Amino acid sequence: MSSSDMSADTPVYFIANIEITDRDTYKKYEEGFFPIFKKHGGTWLTFDDNPLTFEGENPRSGRMIIGAFPNEAAARAWYADPEYQALSEHRRAGTRLDFLTMVRGLPPRT
Repeated sequence: MSSSDMSADTPVYFIANIEITDRDTYKKYEEGFFPIFKKHGGTWLTFDDNPLTFEGENPRSGRMIIGAFPNEAAARAWYADPEYQALSEHRRAGTRLDFLTMVRGLPPRT
């Protein structure tokens, strides 16, 4: 399915794997994250500091994070938001990032 097949009603999810290397710096990121995330329609799903991998290689030690947006446009707007990009410098300085990935959900059934 290409992004051109996606409707504005198709949710997307983000999955991130980070290892926190400087808690004080990362805390600055956490403190400013939710207002920007919610401004773009983000919904927090979960995080886990000790995920279980059934098959394949384990992620590097660290935190797995999962969130959702109502559609791809909202996710892209969140990531491109200058306020978020400025805030994310604290995440970049306080963590090692393996990945921050957007996964497209299934379109609504008609």
